[in-house]
Amino acid sequence: MDGGQLCIVNQMESQSRLNETCPDKPDFVPLEWYNVAIASIFIVVNGAISIVLGLQLEKSLFVAAIRCLVQLTIMGLVLADVFGARNPVFVLGLALTLILLGTNEIVYSKCRKRYNGMFLSGFFSLGVSTMIVGILGTKFAMEEDPFWEPYKFVPTMGMLIGNTMSGIAVGLSFILDQLSEQREKIETYLSFGATRWEAIRPVAVEATRLAMLPTINQMSVIGLISIPGMMTGQIIGGAPIMDAVKYQQIIVFMISAAVALGVLSAILITAFTCVDASHRLRTERITTDMPWIYEQFRRLGRVIKGFFVRTRAAVWYCCCGWRRNIDYNEEHESMLNQH
Repeated sequence: MDGGQLCIVNQMESQSRLNETCPDKPDFVPLEWYNVAIASIFIVVNGAISIVLGLQLEKSLFVAAIRCLVQLTIMGLVLADVFGARNPVFVLGLALTLILLGTNEIVYSKCRKRYNGMFLSGFFSLGVSTMIVGILGTKFAMEEDPFWEPYKFVPTMGMLIGNTMSGIAVGLSFILDQLSEQREKIETYLSFGATRWEAIRPVAVEATRLAMLPTINQMSVIGLISIPGMMTGQIIGGAPIMDAVKYQQIIVFMISAAVALGVLSAILITAFTCVDASHRLRTERITTDMPWIYEQFRRLGRVIKGFFVRTRAAVWYCCCGWRRNIDYNEEHESMLNQH
């Protein structure tokens, strides 16, 4: 029996167990693209509010909606192949790809300042923390054998990477800003004989606290006001409610651990990079410059934006401006005739 047949058998067994435990559960309704088109009408509401109030968010909203459609569609196609193959190489390769994309988002999108080697340190912090927690949690807490079973490991890694990425971005943004703003204070500590850890410890501790605080707050109110994402998905899919509750609890605890490990390692690496082994603050290593390839993409984006702006202006003139000129000439001629 090959991987695809085994996957189908496992799904049939799971479905039969689910029907026994939840005989009254609603049947799963497959959705079509026209269902997505109907839901996209809700985006029009946001666009209308932006236009009426002059928020100038309609362009960002349109781009975000298109990215959502394209990215999720590509992700679905990739996941279908990975889940069908049930190959650990594909599963771990997909996890590493998600970590790589998450690191890119941290360094070049969410953080305004960066330093040389920040991409490697971010990749290490994000990868090690999420991999350790993901493997141990899937293996022992979820009792999945092998741990790389794609139906559990891939979604779990996606949630761990997304939350840890946000925490690392908050921590790195804060500590890089503080190293520049509190430069004189830190250098004073160092000049009076403080070690580099003693000098930057208050900044590092505060950065870690700020980065971990959203996860702690989320953990304290989860299930009180809203139903969290994973639990919602399992309930919609027809899973027993208490099983969905337990899976959500496991995921929340895994997320808190991954965020803590990732944030701590990223901040320590950053602190010891910006304050070297000779106990000197190296703020010259902190920069806001983007890599050459990103600058080229930005220039290309500005060129494309200018092209669309000019095209829109030309279309507007052809459709509206030309008609206004005709109306103006007719009105002017009528006034002359009256005189």
